[in-house]
Amino acid sequence: MANITHDDILAYLEAASILELNDLVKAIEEKFGVTAAAPVAVAAAPAEAAAAEPSEVSVILTSFGEAKTAVIKVVKEITGLGLVEAKGLVDKCPSPIKEKISVEEAEAIKKKLVDAGASVDVK
Repeated sequence: MANITHDDILAYLEAASILELNDLVKAIEEKFGVTAAAPVAVAAAPAEAAAAEPSEVSVILTSFGEAKTAVIKVVKEITGLGLVEAKGLVDKCPSPIKEKISVEEAEAIKKKLVDAGASVDVK
């Protein structure tokens, strides 16, 4: 075997064009019976699992229902906004009430709003 160092290989890779690197990958796959796509598929699996259960969600008010005043009071309590600002937020349905919060906190907020008569999405 010729005396090829790691530096020689790295220098070749650095100077090679994309087409040359693509041909090299295909040659390695054929020679050793491997595929370069396998690590990508393995890396994608945890990302899909993380997407299945988000750690942060947003609470979106989709409708204030028939009890607009009660919903405004709950929005005011949840957000800490003043009465006028809370009313403005409710009037602009659909509107985000809280963003990037834990799933548990989102469920508690959703329960308060639904109990007041609102329709809510947690995304």
